[in-house]
Amino acid sequence: MEGSVRIDAPAETADGAGETPAMARTGTLYGVGMGPGDPDFLTVKAMRVLEHAPVLVHFCKRGKRGNARTIADAVVCDPTREFPLAYPYTTELHPDHPEYVSALAGFYDEAAGRLADHLGAGRDVAILSEGDPFFYGSFMHLWRRLKDRFPVEVIPGVTGMSGCWTRAGTPITWGDDVLTILPATLPREALLERLKGTDAAVIMKLGRHLPKVRGVLAETGFLARAVYVERGTMADERVVPLAEKADDVAPYFSMVLVPGEGRRP
Repeated sequence: MEGSVRIDAPAETADGAGETPAMARTGTLYGVGMGPGDPDFLTVKAMRVLEHAPVLVHFCKRGKRGNARTIADAVVCDPTREFPLAYPYTTELHPDHPEYVSALAGFYDEAAGRLADHLGAGRDVAILSEGDPFFYGSFMHLWRRLKDRFPVEVIPGVTGMSGCWTRAGTPITWGDDVLTILPATLPREALLERLKGTDAAVIMKLGRHLPKVRGVLAETGFLARAVYVERGTMADERVVPLAEKADDVAPYFSMVLVPGEGRRP
């Protein structure tokens, strides 16, 4: 079947012997979009890869399971295929800190080497990605290191922002609205400048940056229509107008939506 994961036994040669190492195929690297949280948003193709890939990679904080792997619980019941990759840092250092940059580069280099061993041995490797693999996904760092050496297939997923504005019942753009997607980690002035030039916005990766985001939205006049969504589509989802959120506590998996108000015939 086209697009299906190949789990091949060694091919037989004319004299009945198996393939030589030089003839053996390499594995395929899959970037699997896991969607925003609710496993019902997994695509059929993503589920097919999850069911058959012998190596299932998920990023996580040390000592915890990754969100992408948790989504896969609805499909995967075989812990022998799990391949966790624990980040050396998550929120302990600023992303621009030299130690953070160095540690993450080494982490991705080492992880790529370990996955290359599996791929070189003919085993397919599926990297599970929250949302879509090519949208702020850690998968991209391994893809960049491995794409010229092994076959790659990226399976798109429903993005977190799409899941959030759907669950919030908030159409995000109308008519000719321009949508700007911003990481809350940007400096305040950068956020302010970008928001001044847009009609609608999605601000991601909130965490400890929520007070800064709230202040910028107030200054640009967007606060009144901003919607806060926490863990959208997940079991502990929370949706509330940002102006009604009394505290500035926000997990990493939260975002603010600023819907556009464009042409509505």
